[in-house]
Amino acid sequence: MTDAAARGAHRARYRRILSFAGREFLKIWWFELVLPRLGMSRVAERTRGPRMQTFARRFHTLAVELGGLMIKVGQFMSSRLDVLPPEITKELEGLQDEVPAVPTAAIRALAEAELGIPLERAYAWFDDTPVAAASLGQVHRARLSALDAADTGLEDVVVKVQRPGIDEIVAVDLAALRRVARWLTRVRLVADRVDAPALVEEFAETSREEIDYLHEAASAERFRENFADDPRVGMPEIVWERSTRRVLTLSDVTAIKINDTDALRAAGIDPAQVAEVFAEVMFDQVFTHSFVHADPHPGNIFVTPTSPTPSTPPTTPPADTTDATPGGFRLTFIDFGMMAEIPASLRDGLRTLLIAVTGRDSRGLVAAAQEIGVLLPSADTRELERALTALFARFGGMGFAELSKVDPREFRDFAEEFGDMVRSLPLQLPENMLLLIRAVSLTSGMCSGLDPAFNVWDAAEPYAGRLLRDESGNIVQAFASQAMDTMNTTWRLPKRIDDIITRVDDGTVSFDTSRLERRLDRLEGIARRIASGVLFAAMLIGGALLVPAVPPLGITLICVSALPLLHSLFAGVGRRGSR
Repeated sequence: MTDAAARGAHRARYRRILSFAGREFLKIWWFELVLPRLGMSRVAERTRGPRMQTFARRFHTLAVELGGLMIKVGQFMSSRLDVLPPEITKELEGLQDEVPAVPTAAIRALAEAELGIPLERAYAWFDDTPVAAASLGQVHRARLSALDAADTGLEDVVVKVQRPGIDEIVAVDLAALRRVARWLTRVRLVADRVDAPALVEEFAETSREEIDYLHEAASAERFRENFADDPRVGMPEIVWERSTRRVLTLSDVTAIKINDTDALRAAGIDPAQVAEVFAEVMFDQVFTHSFVHADPHPGNIFVTPTSPTPSTPPTTPPADTTDATPGGFRLTFIDFGMMAEIPASLRDGLRTLLIAVTGRDSRGLVAAAQEIGVLLPSADTRELERALTALFARFGGMGFAELSKVDPREFRDFAEEFGDMVRSLPLQLPENMLLLIRAVSLTSGMCSGLDPAFNVWDAAEPYAGRLLRDESGNIVQAFASQAMDTMNTTWRLPKRIDDIITRVDDGTVSFDTSRLERRLDRLEGIARRIASGVLFAAMLIGGALLVPAVPPLGITLICVSALPLLHSLFAGVGRRGSR
């Protein structure tokens, strides 16, 4: 492809992403914001399910055709079971498996250009059939040359090769996502909860790191050091001599995929125990190492047996039985391109959160949410504290294991009672949380798939107790500091009140509201004209959207939209002239 053709393809890609986003924003604006204000909320509610399905199908098609970061966006959406409706997550859950492979000739050419030698010299054997094709690269099996095998002690390896031209595609996709983020800043419902531009920049940094295989190799080495003495965890070794920014060679650690429950049982491994160990390891990453594998989907985690299967007992014990977990297996992680670094501030907030839950402290829980950044400090939290107090009163006396036995209808009734209040709060998604949320979502979904009775609180309970013990000294110090602040405020309060009363008695406190009233009058007029302009746009666009489906209603809306347009243009003209 010539440079001119490539630039044309990139422009077309950019326009297609923006066109898709623009159409979907327009539909959401009309059905979720305009129709409810026109008293047609039932229409929006009745069509929401089919609209979500249509959106998911259209995005699925777009992501598969374009590839690149659109696949990553779809993967993130499919993991947000806690936020997005099932109509979207179910449609997008298999997105990664549909990525087409790059022709072998292109992969060979890129790998040879990166390594600087023909593949026949770099490897004793290179399989042209890919093991896996992902959005940013694909993986092939290979065998090291005799010399490299002698140096590294390895023989069978996997070679991860970047997709040709992926740098330019990522740049185009990020430019489009930045544009969409700027649009979102003008939607108050979104802007009050998510700093969309900051979120895109976090996503951009992660994407740039993910296409730098040397960065991934360094992350793999750091992960190895964190779990060097942990028999539960394994990871591949890096062959640095055959690795560059676009080519990564690792030891082949392929084993049983973590979600293959039939293969696990055939190997004598209990899937429920795998879920328990997996949750423990992920909590260790968050609370002990502050370095988390943020892409723990089934393709990136293997279960490696460390004891013989029941059907084929060996005559001698395996060499690694000393490293075996009680269940006779270890979890082997691969693909360290997407890692979440947990800042000290976020870790402190999570510690405060767990301590507040343990102590059934509703006010402390709200403070923790504000410290993490999920709840803005300006929020009126009185109703939230009341709701949390009721929650603790009903369920707080139970252990984590007992909570899993509570009738789900009780939780649903509680959610219905306080749902509107929670939705009205200024909640937001803070920076540095995107990858952590992805890791937690995938972990929860994986564990539930392995063990339907899995309860994440059982895995979290030991960490809550440990954090409480670690924090005991800090709690005493915090109480002392708070007591001093309260005493100082109390000491100064009488004098400040006396100063205010003296100024009122002397007549030195006065209020002039005339200028304020004039400004309010002008602002009220401007607000009315703006409202008319918005109503005109809503009726015009809504009419255009409805013409194909309900022609009479659509044409009527377009015609009637002239009335708010006239008011927006000419209201207040005579008043301005008289002034």
